Amino acid sequence: MDKNVNICATDLGSKGLLQINVVSIINNFPINNATVRISHTETPENTLEQVTTNSSGQTEQISLNAPPLEYSLTPGDTKPYSEYNLEVSAPGFKSQRISGTEILADATAIQPVALEPENDPIPEENPIVIPEHTLYGNYPPKIAESEIKPVGESGEIVLSRVVVPQTIVVHDGVPSDSSAKNYYVPYRDYVKNVASSEIYATWPQSTIVANVLAIMSFTLNRVYTEWYRNQGYDFTITSSTAFDHKWIYGRNIYESISLVVDEIFDNYLSRPDVKQPILTQYCDGRQVTCPNWMTQWGSCSLGERGYSPIEILRHFYGSSIYINTAEQISGIPASWPGQNLTIGSSGQKVRQIQEQLDTIATVYSAIPHISVDGFYGPATAAAVKEFQSVFGLPQTGVIDFRTWYKISHIYVGVTRIAELQ
Repeated sequence: MDKNVNICATDLGSKGLLQINVVSIINNFPINNATVRISHTETPENTLEQVTTNSSGQTEQISLNAPPLEYSLTPGDTKPYSEYNLEVSAPGFKSQRISGTEILADATAIQPVALEPENDPIPEENPIVIPEHTLYGNYPPKIAESEIKPVGESGEIVLSRVVVPQTIVVHDGVPSDSSAKNYYVPYRDYVKNVASSEIYATWPQSTIVANVLAIMSFTLNRVYTEWYRNQGYDFTITSSTAFDHKWIYGRNIYESISLVVDEIFDNYLSRPDVKQPILTQYCDGRQVTCPNWMTQWGSCSLGERGYSPIEILRHFYGSSIYINTAEQISGIPASWPGQNLTIGSSGQKVRQIQEQLDTIATVYSAIPHISVDGFYGPATAAAVKEFQSVFGLPQTGVIDFRTWYKISHIYVGVTRIAELQ
């Protein structure tokens, strides 16, 4: 089939879900009662759905047509996702248009939208145009590099330990393009964006985990070795597939990928006696071949055959590769206690998380206020459960690793302890 032939979304029987999350670009606070008009990219004048955001700045999950699931599970020339236009408006804010939000069958897409105040003189990108997914479009292949960088050379800056940064600076172009913009992006948001741009959210869980680990290890190698800064640049990484990963300003992410990143964001890949994270390079395995690197379609096939994430990674990178954990996570008020907090828990860690939740509740009014007493009772569990509902986590009422750091991340954004923009 010709690659340029698309299937009209109105003729499709499969469905995907879309949720839009709207915040103010000034402080990341949610915007209530924002109006979102959704249309298909092929017929932008025809409104398919019109929805409004709740007190958490979120719309309901909207069911939209998408191509059949199997199109995203097997390499082919037919676009496996449908594309939609969004127009978002709210009183006191400039409207924002987004073109190309991608909907996959049986997957939940999350579209973040940041609105500018009407009196803000600095124009935001409008409309935001999301280009084709890397597995469907044509992008430059990765220029091969050594997976382990030389360290200790005169004048080179190298970190003393592996640290998960709070924010990385993404240069939206090739390194030498001085006209390309730099974006300050929270680390986890960066990884979610890249993974949503480079693999399909419909792939097996173990495949998603393996690819996320490769993306994070590559990124942390750039951070650890100060790769671009040592060449005189003022950024951490680029959005060019020839040099790094495809990061796309303003694109939607996927729930299945977001959950994986939140669960393992402090991990990376190591080899024995090598301190730095491994620069795990890969290619799609269909349009581009890359011996001794992971292929994305190959990782999908192995996941479907029941391979675990580490089995997938060792299949491509060799048996010596293993999963490591970063020594430090930057920009958080306190580290996870190492065990789940649940009803009956008590102590300083409970008090810390109660303080953070109660602060978040001043901005996200759906989350109930709680007493900060250091005891994890039913009221704290109810607030945690509501927080998990708002931020797309399993609603257990238990603070696990993923929930602890999500609370920390939102708390930092709400209190402006550190700049997220």
